[in-house]
Amino acid sequence: MARAKSIYVCTECGGSSPKWQGQCPHCQRWNTLVESVAESSPARYQALAKSAPVQPLAAVQALEVPRFGSGLDEFDRVLGGGLVPGAVVLLGGDPGIGKSTLLLQVMAALAQQRTVLYVSGEESAGQIALRAQRLGLSAATLQALHLQAEIQLERVLETLEQQRPSVVVIDSIQTLYAEILNSAPGSVAQVRECAARLTRYAKESGCALILIGHVTKEGTLAGPRVLEHIVDTVLYFEGDTHSSFRLIRANKNRFGAVNELGVFAMTERGLRGVSNPSALFLSQHGTAGQGKPVSGACVMVTQEGSRPLLVEVQALVDTAHVPNPRRLSVGLEHNRLAMLLAVLHRHAGIACYDQDVFVNAVGGVRISEPAADLAVLLAIVSSLRNQPLPRGLVAFGEVGLAGEIRPAPRGQERLKEAAKLGFSVALIPSANRPKQAIEGLEIWAVDRLEQALDHLRGAASQA
Repeated sequence: MARAKSIYVCTECGGSSPKWQGQCPHCQRWNTLVESVAESSPARYQALAKSAPVQPLAAVQALEVPRFGSGLDEFDRVLGGGLVPGAVVLLGGDPGIGKSTLLLQVMAALAQQRTVLYVSGEESAGQIALRAQRLGLSAATLQALHLQAEIQLERVLETLEQQRPSVVVIDSIQTLYAEILNSAPGSVAQVRECAARLTRYAKESGCALILIGHVTKEGTLAGPRVLEHIVDTVLYFEGDTHSSFRLIRANKNRFGAVNELGVFAMTERGLRGVSNPSALFLSQHGTAGQGKPVSGACVMVTQEGSRPLLVEVQALVDTAHVPNPRRLSVGLEHNRLAMLLAVLHRHAGIACYDQDVFVNAVGGVRISEPAADLAVLLAIVSSLRNQPLPRGLVAFGEVGLAGEIRPAPRGQERLKEAAKLGFSVALIPSANRPKQAIEGLEIWAVDRLEQALDHLRGAASQA
């Protein structure tokens, strides 16, 4: 038997090379070529293709397709309001994080009103039945939820043509294989081909397709990067396996806003949405009116998509015992911390060149927006002086290199969220000052960093 010819396919751009080399000759990326099997009969692809008519754009009727809810409010929030017919969603996450549990709950909620199909290539039908039993699904739901344990793409497509479901889950895309390819399931060629043909079916039939994808040890989706370009929405399911809380983020969404955040709690009966996620990211002393204030802690309001979240920023400033003081930030940008310390020294006269500075965002949340600058500096000053900030204080604002406090987007929503959770004082940029007073919230509007520190000194003298 003749040995199959091997080629090397780039996981980033999908380009092929006859031999392995460190750099992809197409996209110039390094160490992205993986071995695959060359396909000997490309003519078989032509039989699968369907020609589309050429028409002017003015002749195309723009239809506003209504969304439909998935049954889980937090999942709908991340999707931008619900599932769109014909949309393709890719959900990635670490092993054991709860991807299959989440989508089984979604399908169980949709099965009462729509025809759904759950295709599993990783678990047997019996294993999924046991999970459904643990989730406490009713007998009517189990009867309405259709299941297929299959990994051959052609058989899956045949089932889809017969059943014509409105929502399909593929668990997972790395387990499927197409017969027209000789490579093994999970290879670059197989993942690309299976995803392309399933996406083509979803667009033609109008069914909503949800793909589960594996992730690499670096946390990125396994397989070719073209997989993320094919789909309409890319979601990441995150969380510590030792914690009961899970976060789901949208990194790409053609039908809604990106960087949306959904929060779930893992219980014995599956995942439950958390209606007030701000409580997860506030420690006991960080919550307004609870606990004793401590130095080095400041609460800020960050914006995750359309949702304002209150997060506690903690700082620890200690005398350095080495020639080069350490600068460490967890959940915040490291390079921005060094810049903020320089601004603090230059425009407020507070030097930390002989101090170790550690900054942490409570709860494991990642804050990437510059609106956290003011809260970080206030926490650093509080720790350096060993003096707690006023009780019930919340702050946000970007700090410029000239010491000015720049406004943050959606300032009104941030202030209303802080007032709803019981905070009484808000230290914000002048440009974010609300036109109408917010009940129960005192506003300290500042233009420069020096003014913000003057407010703190005034509050400390009155205490």
